Amino acid sequence: MNAIDLLVTSGNGPVECRIALTKLLGILEREAIELGCSFEANLGPMPDRHGAKSAIISLDGLEAERIASGYCGSIRFTFKSPVRLGHKRQNWYVGVQRIEPGPEGGVVIDPADLRFETLRAGGPGGQHQNTTDSAVRILHRPTGLMVTARDERSQHRNKALALRRLEAMLHQIEVEKQEVAKSGRFIANRAIERGNEVKAFKP
Repeated sequence: MNAIDLLVTSGNGPVECRIALTKLLGILEREAIELGCSFEANLGPMPDRHGAKSAIISLDGLEAERIASGYCGSIRFTFKSPVRLGHKRQNWYVGVQRIEPGPEGGVVIDPADLRFETLRAGGPGGQHQNTTDSAVRILHRPTGLMVTARDERSQHRNKALALRRLEAMLHQIEVEKQEVAKSGRFIANRAIERGNEVKAFKP
C-alpha cells in the first residue's frame, strides 16, 4: 500500500501557530498508532524550541485514507498564548493539504546539494521489512532539511519517495517566500484562517 503524504503548515503565522502545529503532529501520531497505521514526520527547516513552521507527514495503513481525509483543510486550535502573556487572541490556525504524486513545479534540486544515506527500514510493515537497508534518508545541505522514506521494500522506490517529499518541502518554502514578498508577512496565515476549519482543538 502506498503511503499518503500530507503537508502541514503554519503559513507565516506567529509562534503560537508553530506550537499548534507541534500539537497537531502529536494528535495525528496518536490517532495513526491507535488505528494501526505507520506515522513519520519530516520537519521543515530551522525548527526552534516551539516547533517547525511546516512538516511533511507520511501515513501508511488501512486507515490512512480516512485519517488524511479528516484532517485536510484548516485546523483551529484554541488556547491562550504561552509566549505572550495577556495576548487577547486565542485562535491559531494550521493548514493541512495532500501532496499528490508528481513534480512540484518550479523546484530545481542540484544533486551536488544532496547527501544520501541508507538505513534499516524499521517500524510496522511486515516480517521482511528489516532484512535489508531499504530505507533512504536525504540531507539537503543548503537548507539542512532531512527527509526519510521507509514505506517501500525497494531502496530505489524509497529514494524516489524521499526526493518527492524534499521537493514538496522546498516548494512550500518558495511559496512562503513569494507570499511574504507580495503581500506581507501574514498572508499565508490569513489564507488559512479564511477557510472553514475541518477540526478544532482546545488542548
